[in-house]
Amino acid sequence: MSLTKGNASLIVFLLFVGGLLQAQILQPITWKFSKKQINDSTYQLKFIANTDKDWHLYSQFTPDGGPLPTEFEFKKNKDVKFIGKVKEPQYTKKFEDVFGVDVYFFETQLIEFTQEVTIKSNQTEIKGSINGMTCKDDVGCIPFDEVSFSFDLKRTIAESYKKTAIDSDTVAVANAPIVAPKSTSDCKDLIIDGLVMEESNTEKESYWIIFLLGFGGGLIALLTPCVFPMIPLTVSFFTKTSGSRRKSIGMAALYGVFITAIYVLLAVPFLVAKIPPDTLNEIATSATLNIIFFVIFVAFAFSFFGYYEITMPSKLTNKMDSASDIGGIIGIFFMAVTLALVSFSCTGPILGSFLAGTLATNPDPYNLLFVMLGFGLALGLPFSLFAAFPSMMKSLPKSGGWLNSVKVILGFLEIGMALKFLSNADLVEQWGILKRETFLVIWAIIGLAMAAYLMGWIRFPHDSPLKKRSPFRIGLAAFFALTGIYFASGLFGNSLGLISGFPPPVFYSYSNKNSDETKHEIKGLVAENDFYFAQQKAQALNKPLLIDFTGWACVNCRRMEENVWIDPEVNEYMKNEFVLVSLYVDEKMNLPENEQFISCKTGKNVKTVGNKWSNFQVVNFNSNSQPQYVILSPQGKLLNSPIGYSSKEEYLAFLKQGKQNVSYR
Repeated sequence: MSLTKGNASLIVFLLFVGGLLQAQILQPITWKFSKKQINDSTYQLKFIANTDKDWHLYSQFTPDGGPLPTEFEFKKNKDVKFIGKVKEPQYTKKFEDVFGVDVYFFETQLIEFTQEVTIKSNQTEIKGSINGMTCKDDVGCIPFDEVSFSFDLKRTIAESYKKTAIDSDTVAVANAPIVAPKSTSDCKDLIIDGLVMEESNTEKESYWIIFLLGFGGGLIALLTPCVFPMIPLTVSFFTKTSGSRRKSIGMAALYGVFITAIYVLLAVPFLVAKIPPDTLNEIATSATLNIIFFVIFVAFAFSFFGYYEITMPSKLTNKMDSASDIGGIIGIFFMAVTLALVSFSCTGPILGSFLAGTLATNPDPYNLLFVMLGFGLALGLPFSLFAAFPSMMKSLPKSGGWLNSVKVILGFLEIGMALKFLSNADLVEQWGILKRETFLVIWAIIGLAMAAYLMGWIRFPHDSPLKKRSPFRIGLAAFFALTGIYFASGLFGNSLGLISGFPPPVFYSYSNKNSDETKHEIKGLVAENDFYFAQQKAQALNKPLLIDFTGWACVNCRRMEENVWIDPEVNEYMKNEFVLVSLYVDEKMNLPENEQFISCKTGKNVKTVGNKWSNFQVVNFNSNSQPQYVILSPQGKLLNSPIGYSSKEEYLAFLKQGKQNVSYR
């Protein structure tokens, strides 16, 4: 580094003062080092500096004439490839009269530098040193002694680390005591010391919403050609065979009850089996299951397009139809079963969409029950209603080509939902085959294709010629066209707030210049990914810890991040007042064998990083829904009631209450 003549004598003086201070054994900075394996040959090296209060460390890019910059020197090694340069946190720029130039310094006491490397041999050692200077306004500057470091790196395939894992030999942040999980030789559940958590009613309050979603799905299913024509036929049957209006109403009502009961019974096994609360989440975020859903939904879509029919086995349908001739209550029950089987080709994909969506966003057996209840009730209610008021059937539109149009539109939507499941699998596994831009392009095409179909420019096998375009059809076509254009606008910078959480997140895109594909950053807000490391950091900075229980495939998590976290007030408050840790409950990376265990709480085998944090959430907070936000003091005390998906105002109030309560706990 070169110095200007005007500042050379000043620097010499500062170095002299630094020498005197060092003679007094003043050491305002300490260094710790750790590594994180990203895949079998790539590592991220971490250099963590911890400065005393009011002492500043300087950026690598500090201009000449100022204090000494922080410099990293690596010994040459032919088996090591460095990916870019050493990365550092955002520095503060300020003009200093004493130096006569702008200086670039870090305001925080805890500063983390990172360097990514790829190694070629099975075992490699990386050595080097750090040089630099720390200064304090009322004391002076101290050039710290050359700090040596060494990393032993090994290529491993069987236990390949990727994404956000922190290696087991991560060194604790300086001056921050390690807070180890409580465990016994028989029980290794990770329990926060001293934490007392009561069961939350948040999930129970959401059951009404889940029920209404299922009810809406049932109403959509009513408009399909497998169900809609059955309404007047079935009501007419009850009216003619009952002999009296009162009896016909009773038979139709019983028919509707049986339809509802049939769908509810399909959810009962999930409740009886007493599935552990995090098992459904693990199933829902499984790449294999999401790929299976993708294939099934594509198959359903082409069935809706009219290329083939997906029906229940004819033998089963015929048996149920024959049983319906018995008469009485048993006959009515089998009539309901027959309707469920015959209409499966239309109701199956719709019900499957709502079940899969519920499973992905809030995996809870009772949510499946309420979806089924709402769906079955929406299907059964019209039969009872029209039997009681036959004159209302005159207001129903006549069956015709419009019913097939409904099926085709649902087919397009099935293709879109199939794409969402493929996106979930891709995001969880980080394959990189369906990033945000690709997803938006395909959905834009789907929207425009639906508009073209409604205008008669595209036809499918069962479509009759379109003789005229009604105002409703034209309006619906315009809506879908605008939907396609809206998706396309996301390619040009539109934040797509109306559908946030549905497409892949912004950080999972081709435009993300970060070399670490898994780095999750929202407007400069970067989260840790290990609770105990983050707690040590919170203790070192004396800041409360904000836990974000999240998932790669969590839709509501992305909605919070893309609608609430990006708000300037929320974003700055989170950056300045908290240490943020995001714990991914669907992370599929295997834990080292010595960290795997069987949970005493759930009885599940905790084998992956996602299992670990999902179990951690269930054990400590009696919840398995995401997102869930929890604020703890640096010592691990709960500061206020955790919350889930919420508005900006509710979330900000939650943050401020937690911050305010730090001094009282």
